[in-house]
Amino acid sequence: MKQPTFPEGVAVALAASLAGGAIYTALNVLFPGAPLLRLLIAGISLVYVIYLLGRSSERVGRITTVAVWVIVAGMLWFTQPPLPLYLCMHLGAIWLIRSLYFYSSVLSAPADLGLNSLALSAAIWAITRTNSVFLGIWCFFLVQALFVVIPKQAFRRSGANRAGQAGTDRFQHAYRSAEAAVRKLSSIH
Repeated sequence: MKQPTFPEGVAVALAASLAGGAIYTALNVLFPGAPLLRLLIAGISLVYVIYLLGRSSERVGRITTVAVWVIVAGMLWFTQPPLPLYLCMHLGAIWLIRSLYFYSSVLSAPADLGLNSLALSAAIWAITRTNSVFLGIWCFFLVQALFVVIPKQAFRRSGANRAGQAGTDRFQHAYRSAEAAVRKLSSIH
């Protein structure tokens, strides 16, 4: 599977901001305030999680991941934590899913957490400056599109390490051959 790219992330940002802005504008009359924002956060998060899982090369645990996300989101919906905590819990789910499905390094996960924090800061800044949900979602997902530049592995083995491993493999092969020869000699007598 082809890995996500930055231009694809920009397209996702545009689609999420257009859809989110339109839904917020249309439903703000019926459900003003926090309930609509909670619905918008949960809906956009779910679509983004499904997008991430669809673009991941990992095939294991997708259904379980979506099921756990739905259970957690449902629990958050019914417990009604304060809106900032609600938002942070959904961001945490996005971070965890990207960390599990896109990175194989312990150092890449904290870098992604930093990117999530930066994206949240950009969204808050945009909403407070412009009072536009569209621009807040746009800024959030535009920064999120940068997750593709975080290395999947923070450190790769150097040539010396690979040579050392190859030497160890040759040693193990020679050792097994020697053991087989000793067993063969001892069975002859």
